[in-house]
Amino acid sequence: MPLTRRSALAALIANGAAGALAASPAPAAAGWPTEAPLGPPRPFSYEALKARAAALADRPYVPPAQLSAEALHAIDFDAFGQVAYRRESSLWAEAESGGIRFFPLARVAHVPVAMNVVWRGQARPVEYSPALFDMPANSPVRRLGDKAGFGGFRVMNDDRQTDWIAYLGASYFRSADPFNQYGLSARGLAIDTATSRREEFPVFTAFWLEHEAAGRLVVHALLDGPSVAGAYRIRHQRSAAGLVQEIEASLHFRAAVERLGVAPLTSMYWYGQSDRRPSDDWRPQIHDSDGLAIWTGAGERIWRPLANPSRVVTNAFLDKTPRGFGLMQRNRNFAEYEDDGAFYDRRPSAWVEPVGDWGAGSVQLVEIPTARETDDNIVAFWTPAASPAPGQALDFAYRLHWTAEEPSPVGVARVIATRVGHGGRPGEPGPPGRRKWVVDFAGPGLEGLRRGDVEPVVTLEAGAPINPIAYPVVGQARWRLMFDADAPPGAAVNARAFLRRGGAALSETWVYPVADA
Repeated sequence: MPLTRRSALAALIANGAAGALAASPAPAAAGWPTEAPLGPPRPFSYEALKARAAALADRPYVPPAQLSAEALHAIDFDAFGQVAYRRESSLWAEAESGGIRFFPLARVAHVPVAMNVVWRGQARPVEYSPALFDMPANSPVRRLGDKAGFGGFRVMNDDRQTDWIAYLGASYFRSADPFNQYGLSARGLAIDTATSRREEFPVFTAFWLEHEAAGRLVVHALLDGPSVAGAYRIRHQRSAAGLVQEIEASLHFRAAVERLGVAPLTSMYWYGQSDRRPSDDWRPQIHDSDGLAIWTGAGERIWRPLANPSRVVTNAFLDKTPRGFGLMQRNRNFAEYEDDGAFYDRRPSAWVEPVGDWGAGSVQLVEIPTARETDDNIVAFWTPAASPAPGQALDFAYRLHWTAEEPSPVGVARVIATRVGHGGRPGEPGPPGRRKWVVDFAGPGLEGLRRGDVEPVVTLEAGAPINPIAYPVVGQARWRLMFDADAPPGAAVNARAFLRRGGAALSETWVYPVADA
């Protein structure tokens, strides 16, 4: 079986990786952790790390040293899942947080990553040894040698059996909070995703791990790739509502970038309520996220259901000074998935909250065709209006919320379901080439209103909606917007719709993707 980020995650879960939410943040570490082998100390600060990234970008890119490609390829899903870092060698193993444990290299994480521990302005490297891991005698990890290096790390819950965040492969990381279940992932930076150029995956080549005096875990990271070098500082704050990461990034560009992706999120959407064609699987829906939510700089709330197209589709939502965006899993009803192994109803949502003025640009959504649930085929990120040039430096700061839903109140009714089918009256043959869209809304602003109080506002990129209507669903705390549109096979139908009363919007704006019949 090929090892992907998703199958690597499955291996972690099989070994008890994702689990219970800690009741409180980790306490400050008292002194150096003595459980793991550490090298001599050197001065460290985030300012020094930023200067290092700037100096690195002034030099030509040097690819990481390559280990045995054959041995790395052999560390597949099964081999990776059979290797476990020894509990007694964890960093801060006796702390309430449960400690930090490291991953070996693997097919999905083939670049050695330097690990360091920070305390009182000094950093000490964690020295790699195969003896730090429990693994079979014939494990291909042993073939990498005594100096192979680590592939990433994870932070344990206080049960010492499960973890709440993992950094593994390129610049990818993901959290299991708040539902004790892994799903979508984030990464440090996206470079030239879905462009005419080959996508670039810069790598976190080194980490510095620290506990602040208040007890929060701080991860410092050095990013490097052909086009960019950068320094990251990521603070972690957990609560019952989920995890909040305060992320600072200082980027320095070696080369021109066609499409820069800031705060990128990666997820999986195979099929759902609005798009059941890709599979005859027995489960009603399979996806980690069901839509892209945007809060524009002007205050508009937008909901864009995800799709699994037959070709790569990229949508750009132009904006200025965005307030937030995220890939969300809104449907939390187990009966909508019926999966008692993967638990798609428990997959976390991820919401990006910009800090400061990000200026003009766009939220980009990339959807890639997939025929299975093991592929991460959805990407969302912020792209500045001006592409970075060689020698340019950019700083970004944002909060990344791993949560059940948008952390800020929406204030208007939200889209809770999107369904599509043949047009015309139910039970009668529909007019050729006509489709019906049914959108359900629920939430503030609609309570107590009657049929006729609410106006549906529907616009199509081409043509006009047929018989748009909005009404309260009998016996349900929701409103339904319904309309038909002519959409012959292969036609592009882009639709926008919302509910209003008088001049006031009562709902977020529903934006439907290109029809891909």
